[in-house]
Amino acid sequence: MAANSRFAVAVHALSMLAVHKDERQTSRDIAGSVATNPVVIRRLLAQLARAGIVESTHGAKGGFRLAKPADRVSLHDIYKAVEEGAFFVQHEKRNEKCPLACRMQKILAGVFARVESKVLPELKRTTLADLVGEIGLPA
Repeated sequence: MAANSRFAVAVHALSMLAVHKDERQTSRDIAGSVATNPVVIRRLLAQLARAGIVESTHGAKGGFRLAKPADRVSLHDIYKAVEEGAFFVQHEKRNEKCPLACRMQKILAGVFARVESKVLPELKRTTLADLVGEIGLPA
């Protein structure tokens, strides 16, 4: 099973927009930094645009930029824009005849809820500007 990296890629892309706030960035520019395909970046940026985090301009001088200052974009905002649902997802299938399988979903649901209760406040507290500041580049 491969881990989903949409959130990490979105944070990287938005950090690039924050660093280059005075100039629009193309999906090709961002994809080069992230080391992925521009199509992947365009899909993510479309989700971020629907959430009001980025804006785009078409044409020869087009590209993407942040729709609001980096210090007003939390990691939680980004996560909600590009991920679906909870942080952890249960395995949907189970063997109804197995006592372990019948209890595992309930047990994991409690663990997952406790972990999320710790993670969400940190994502809400941390802004894109905080991350860019840690990188050492001006936002």
